[in-house]
Amino acid sequence: QVQLAESGGGLVQPGGSLRLSCAASGRIFRIYAMGWYRQAPGNQRELVAGISSSGSTNYADAVKGRFAISRENAKNTVYLQMNNLKPEDTAVYYCNMRLASTDYWGQGTQVSVSS
Repeated sequence: QVQLAESGGGLVQPGGSLRLSCAASGRIFRIYAMGWYRQAPGNQRELVAGISSSGSTNYADAVKGRFAISRENAKNTVYLQMNNLKPEDTAVYYCNMRLASTDYWGQGTQVSVSS
């Protein structure tokens, strides 16, 4: 069984920064893609950023230039550096990892951007 543990969410003022972390534990042989999704109240879950096993990244248009995703394979960890946060970034953020043909999800961490 594989478990994902997220950390780093919280309340921040507009223009502030947060760094999310997500570490995988359990029976892990290889992690392929990693990513961060978010879901705001009343909205569907959407992809924020993804990173492949080779390090290629992709971002939602709304966060390009402000967010940066990275991974540390030796620690089975993915990060999301979020800068210049805006109120519309408020959501529950979920990490996702693909191992073989199975997707695993974290429990979610709340990010709130408000003055």
